[in-house]
Amino acid sequence: MEVRPHLQESNRNPMSEDPEPQRIPITPELDLHTFRPSEISELLPEYFAECRREGIRGVRVIHGKGTGTLREGVHALLRKMPEVQEFHYPAAEGGWGATWVVLK
Repeated sequence: MEVRPHLQESNRNPMSEDPEPQRIPITPELDLHTFRPSEISELLPEYFAECRREGIRGVRVIHGKGTGTLREGVHALLRKMPEVQEFHYPAAEGGWGATWVVLK
């Protein structure tokens, strides 16, 4: 499946300014550890749109435990997204480091 440029994760080399994009598979699980926080607001709507096209209606978003900053940002974005029916934190699988998202 052809994936949009926005749905690519980078092999980030801290010494390189131009990361090489790699395609990410569209699955019921999205691990945000490989993305910059600034990419999340563009990534989630695009990823969820691809999930819906593939018939995937539930996605486990892995944001990690950490300080909670990324989780709070993800939850704030999920509340604003019309394609999100509901979300549950913590996710049944993944505990405090993941949120389960149900798409419309």
